[in-house]
Amino acid sequence: MGKHSLLSPSSSHRWLNCPPSLRLSQQYEDTTSDYALEGTDAHSLCEYKLKSALGIKAKDPTANLTYYDEEMEECATGYATYVLELLENVKKKCSDPLILIEQRIDYSKYAEGGIGTVDCVIVSDDTLHIIDYKHGQGLFVESYENSQLKIYALGALELFDGIYDVNTISMIVYQPRRENISTFTLSKEELYKWANDVLKPTAKLAYNGEGKYKCGDWCVFCKVKNECRARAEYNMELAKYEFKLPPLLEDEDVEEILSKLDDLISWASDIKGYALHAALSGKQWRGFKLVEGRSNRKYIDEDAVAKIVKSSGYDPYEHRVKGITAMEKTLGKSKFSELLSELVEKPIGKPTLVPESDKRPVMNTAINDFKEEKLCL
Repeated sequence: MGKHSLLSPSSSHRWLNCPPSLRLSQQYEDTTSDYALEGTDAHSLCEYKLKSALGIKAKDPTANLTYYDEEMEECATGYATYVLELLENVKKKCSDPLILIEQRIDYSKYAEGGIGTVDCVIVSDDTLHIIDYKHGQGLFVESYENSQLKIYALGALELFDGIYDVNTISMIVYQPRRENISTFTLSKEELYKWANDVLKPTAKLAYNGEGKYKCGDWCVFCKVKNECRARAEYNMELAKYEFKLPPLLEDEDVEEILSKLDDLISWASDIKGYALHAALSGKQWRGFKLVEGRSNRKYIDEDAVAKIVKSSGYDPYEHRVKGITAMEKTLGKSKFSELLSELVEKPIGKPTLVPESDKRPVMNTAINDFKEEKLCL
């Protein structure tokens, strides 16, 4: 996988919404999380699986993958199967579609130094398909108006628009660990309009370190988030309510607080984490001190413990059935489903307030049931 540009597609959601964060982030060291490294391994396996399925010679990377497990194997196999099925459907309308894997693209016409790599591109007479594999299971990724995918599409159009008569762009997120296959379609004209009206001018602002700071869900992966004054000011807006008890607030006040609460909790957690890290490096915060937290006793050598307890006539082991997640990893998803699907149930989840944009259906409450019964009378 190639090196991304400064104005990378993967970070575009952030720099398109908060342009000056791009240059400000350069003051901070690049760090790579275990999740990112796991994602890199998964992409390598996906590339191999797809190439092998298409009869393209490729080296099996499995032995060199640090995070490889049975789940990753199933995810990569499922990805390859999905792309092959999509390709077969495309062939029904186009006799000679082009499929490219880990395709390098250039979108520098719209963003200075813009280059990137697309997981998979399928080009046909009418439609350009962009497929982006996401291995993460923490953040649910939508394809709708996804700037990363739109930039990939622009780069692919630069390569193939003159060869194929593309009119429609189909952008797909394949996220198996969230059971998420999301598709967003728009016309070529709509994509170019967005590129010229939004992407190009905003990328210029970001590259020059200009524009306005703005907070939102794009702050999650921002290197500046712990010290960002704009983020602090945004979250401290809640102070105007003077922490009154809920019954003393108007409905509109509660609604505004609810809309900002998750961001506030995330920000507060980030500040605590930043302060702790600084304290561990020698920073002294006025009014606070670094102490040892609570810890639990643990065995120095479990095998030695088991041997001694056994010799004394006792059973040192707990005997219980593995949890569902652990059992599914042991058996594999297909075998787990085959053997245990009838013995697994999913209870009704705990009621949770979420924004209306959430994809989950509205929960049926006793009050709603009562209203429905009255309507039926």
